[in-house]
Amino acid sequence: MPARLPAAIERVRNPCRRSLPALLCAAALVSPIPAVAAAAASTAAATAAESGNPIDDQGSNFNYRSNITSITPSVPGLSLEVLEFADRLLLTNHTGKTITIYGYQGEPYARVLANGTAEQNTRSPATYLNTSFYGNVTVPASASPSAAPHWVVVDRTGQFEWHDHRIHWMSPLTPPQVKNKSKRTLVFNWQVPIRVGTQTGAVAGQLFWTPESSHASSAVIVLGVAIVLLGAAFVVFVRRRRSRAGMRPGSPGGGERAVVVTGPDVAVNAPQEPSQPDNEAW
Repeated sequence: MPARLPAAIERVRNPCRRSLPALLCAAALVSPIPAVAAAAASTAAATAAESGNPIDDQGSNFNYRSNITSITPSVPGLSLEVLEFADRLLLTNHTGKTITIYGYQGEPYARVLANGTAEQNTRSPATYLNTSFYGNVTVPASASPSAAPHWVVVDRTGQFEWHDHRIHWMSPLTPPQVKNKSKRTLVFNWQVPIRVGTQTGAVAGQLFWTPESSHASSAVIVLGVAIVLLGAAFVVFVRRRRSRAGMRPGSPGGGERAVVVTGPDVAVNAPQEPSQPDNEAW
């Protein structure tokens, strides 16, 4: 099956010709898909054609890190995070307003309503492109950025999680920006347009190439923390054993302890050693 994402990206290259709102056009034009991902996807498609096999989804790659740098508008109750290095975005809406996420051609792709219901537009091309890491899927004819949205409920927890091609590198090949694989390198800046209530905005971020040495350092930190926690647990365990051993009868410092309660009419004495028996006469 031929890869379709390059053609889809070609349609995104000049989004303003689709008569999108001016702000959405600006958001689309600064996203990495028009400039970087198109060339990367074409290279990936050519690589697949040469091998005679379709492009397989690579999934999350620990050599990449996508970081969110800003969210506009800044509204209490709205949060986003990147999942699995640079694979997915998770939006949480507790703003009391409807938040809409826009697709690659400026069409409404998904939304989380004020009551926490998450819906996806089945007529958005992004709904189908996002099912494949490289977007090598056939978009149905019913999906068009100019089509009236058809919303389908996908969640009711106030959250929506999705794969977004704008936040990751669209090729199994190393980005040309990476000249030295041992050095952390900015691959591109990205933007995902959103709307909060009546306010238009965007989620902005950066994609970095992250060398393996960074992962090794993280692993060392995690190992060190684990050792400290295990050591603390061991100390607590030893102290408890010693405390219990000290309370056993016959152990040093153990046995019954004297408890004396005094009062006008009460006197309880601690147990005493039995007295020597009287000498018996034979």
